[in-house]
Amino acid sequence: MDLEKIKKVHFIGVGGISVSAIARMMLDLGKVVSGSDSSFSRITKELEEIGAQIFIGQKAENLSDDTDLVVYTIAIPEENPELKKARDLKIKCLSYPEMLGTISEDFYTIAVSGTHGKTTTTAMLSDVLIKSGLKPNVIIGSLLREQGSNYVKGDSKYFLVEACEYRRSFLNLKPKILIINNIEEDHLDYYKDLDDIKSAFKSMVSKVSGNGFIVCNPSDPNLGGALEGAKAEIVDYTEFIEKDLGLKVPGEHNISNAGVVLAVSDILDIEKYKTREILQSYSGVWRRFEFKGETKEGILVYDDYAHHPTEVKTTLEGASNYFEGKIVVIFQPHLYSRTKKFLNQFAKSFNNVDEVVILPIYAAREAEDKTINSEMLVEEINKNGGNANYKKDFDEAILYVKERLNKGGVLMTIGAGDVYKIGEGMLND
Repeated sequence: MDLEKIKKVHFIGVGGISVSAIARMMLDLGKVVSGSDSSFSRITKELEEIGAQIFIGQKAENLSDDTDLVVYTIAIPEENPELKKARDLKIKCLSYPEMLGTISEDFYTIAVSGTHGKTTTTAMLSDVLIKSGLKPNVIIGSLLREQGSNYVKGDSKYFLVEACEYRRSFLNLKPKILIINNIEEDHLDYYKDLDDIKSAFKSMVSKVSGNGFIVCNPSDPNLGGALEGAKAEIVDYTEFIEKDLGLKVPGEHNISNAGVVLAVSDILDIEKYKTREILQSYSGVWRRFEFKGETKEGILVYDDYAHHPTEVKTTLEGASNYFEGKIVVIFQPHLYSRTKKFLNQFAKSFNNVDEVVILPIYAAREAEDKTINSEMLVEEINKNGGNANYKKDFDEAILYVKERLNKGGVLMTIGAGDVYKIGEGMLND
């Protein structure tokens, strides 16, 4: 596809953190951009402010007949009225991963993959590449703190992108450098099991050419056969980990993420002292151990996107080592399938905090499954030595937290849904 010939682009699911990055890029390239989503958000508001036409609700009439290209989130069904109309009109339609692959074709692509740590590693690496003068193009699944955006326009051959394994989406990319942070069971509404996930990563590894690089921990047993037949050079990021680096962001996982960045910097011939200095000044990214503010009662509010039991446990271990005051967590489970599959692991993920409030499961793309609910998770957490309570909505959760936290106490909202709105609401109260 010749992007220069594309004049008008419509996005279905434009408020999504990934799709919106492409919308920003198309606006930056001078395209006429429209898009639809189910509700207004910070992201849709910002897109409107920079020139996009935004529709709330998805209807066939949102799509102009003279549209050249439709880009859609893989979360929408085939019967979506805008997608159906586009196909009827024979307008070119690409999923977000397909569009990402098209954009990346002409770049030196650095793809950050793995079950955990993709966003933070991408953000850390973008900081290093930008401040080292490499002028990368960046697409990330969050908002970079300094730029306030999920897209950074560059002026070089480098394209840094967060590469998600869901539905094998990342296979649309052909990276020169592939980062694999780790591999664990996740997205089991799509994958059959861990072996199925490994097969996706093996396919991804095969796409890296002989003059490319795969940055990973080759000793990780979960990589299994994923590296078999690799043509590219294997770079072990654990050899670059520095325990005393002096990061501002807490947690062993961030020390590991920084090791990945040091390894990639070595490949790109960025001086080590410069990479260290930039990493030491890195202050985080939106929804990743993000400090939101202090309420009028003196409660410190933090938010994190963690939604897998390993992510939750790792985040809270970091928090317990970082804070001295009482910590109360509000957790919103994400997906019935994930909660059900990992019930026992989630039950052991909250023992590092004083109390945890569990909200109803955020269904996202799934239909209700009555064989699993948040009350079951509460029961399992308490059986495993935790201190959990169920609250049916945000209002109940806020009242509960205010009764239990005083000045200096810490509230952490955790989950991939809209739980972050609780902290924002308390700060605006």
